[in-house]
Amino acid sequence: MLFLYNLVVILASQLLKIVALFSPKMKLFVDGRKLVFETLAKTIHATDKTIWFHAASLGEYEQGIPVIEAIKQQFPTHKIVVTFFSPSGYEVRKNNTIADVTVYLPLDTISNAKQFIKIAHPEIVFFIKYEYWPNYLNELKNQNIKTYLISGILRENQAFFKWYGAFYRNALKTFDYFFVQNESSKNLLQSIGFNNVKVSGDTRFDRVVSILERDNSLDFIEQFKDNKTTIVIGSSWPKDESLLVNYINQSSDDVKFIIAPHNIKQEQILNLKNQIQKKTILFSENVETRLIPSLQEYNVFIIDTIGILTKIYSYADIAYVGGGFGNPGVHNILEPATFGVPVVIGPNYSHFAEATALVNMEGCISIQNQSQLNEAFDLLLHNEDERLEKGHICSTFVQMNKGATQTIMNHILS
Repeated sequence: MLFLYNLVVILASQLLKIVALFSPKMKLFVDGRKLVFETLAKTIHATDKTIWFHAASLGEYEQGIPVIEAIKQQFPTHKIVVTFFSPSGYEVRKNNTIADVTVYLPLDTISNAKQFIKIAHPEIVFFIKYEYWPNYLNELKNQNIKTYLISGILRENQAFFKWYGAFYRNALKTFDYFFVQNESSKNLLQSIGFNNVKVSGDTRFDRVVSILERDNSLDFIEQFKDNKTTIVIGSSWPKDESLLVNYINQSSDDVKFIIAPHNIKQEQILNLKNQIQKKTILFSENVETRLIPSLQEYNVFIIDTIGILTKIYSYADIAYVGGGFGNPGVHNILEPATFGVPVVIGPNYSHFAEATALVNMEGCISIQNQSQLNEAFDLLLHNEDERLEKGHICSTFVQMNKGATQTIMNHILS
């Protein structure tokens, strides 16, 4: 089975080079891996001590930050290596300051695994949430390098738990310990003979709680808000926006809207702006560098940049988090929740435990169509008690679920 797996990876690597000729994202995927070993060799020296974190994409990276920060405190002389599989993670966070070196993870061939681990020579390795690369994991096991899964999520439909899953279960044997988010993941692992597992919870809660400790002020957002009730729309997709624009166009001028779309390509941003009948301004119109005297006169503010949405949520009275009409589903609802903001989302959220929990607790409202969106927003806008109660449910939920990072660190340092 391992032979077939390696054959498929090699064939895929050649196919990806062809696809990259026609796909900008795949070109990033392929080209970004060309200088990985050279970059590592320039940064990591033979005498360095290192710790390696691997994230599939941006969400997993954000999930890992609390543990990375805790590790840096405990091991200040070690260099931190961060790898990404996806361009959507690497291209956004390649210039982060938390790691000493950030690179793509080379494809999972035997030679790549040996070369990567030889150059990086990590003492400890953390895989965040998921991704199980057999050749990397086998090489780590062969070299007796401590390897952990953190904030893990497992589901019974995964290959590990099927009759044909022996090959995949062997990959799990390479982990020294599993820190999982919930009891069901723990039970699934135990059902196939893994008892080196602990329910630590989700490190994203620690991540968003820490947001409250920093300065989240943005002068231009405060000026735009002008003390009016504000709905912040984060990570929206066209399906979300088709409903939201209809609501915005018929809304009162006493309500402000801030939209931070998931995709900030100019063509899509201009298309969104052209659909809105209210007075609308873009962040790219030099808003940050020159506070526009009349900024408070605008009804809609489109944030066509990245990196400031979390701070913007601190100004929200109501949040709409996008992605819930697509696959795999809704984006991160914990960021607005930590600020005590009630959240509205689309119907696809069942794969996200925090969203499911908050919907069940009624801190979050899931909608499926235009009329339900209108009803949810009208309820939260016109009933302050309802809005504050749902916001309180959200903030309490976040606070009650923090602590995963400490659980992980207690075990590692014991």
